[in-house]
Amino acid sequence: MGETWGATLSFNTLINKYIKLQSSVLSGVRAVASSISHATPGKFLLLQFQMSQVTQIGDSISNLISQVQSVINNAVRNQKSS
Repeated sequence: MGETWGATLSFNTLINKYIKLQSSVLSGVRAVASSISHATPGKFLLLQFQMSQVTQIGDSISNLISQVQSVINNAVRNQKSS
């Protein structure tokens, strides 16, 4: 027999993880900025990569929320027309 797989994702968990990731990158920026004379090109590249990842994840969360909102709006619209 086939197994069923389920996954649950809460917006609260997702956004809390995103905030932690953002804070981690911000700490990295502060660490490099506070000792700029010891900063290496590699550290700058790593920070730039991490910042772009945070931006992409933020965009994905925004898109996900927009899609959920659209589904809810359609469901409400369909109930009104019934």
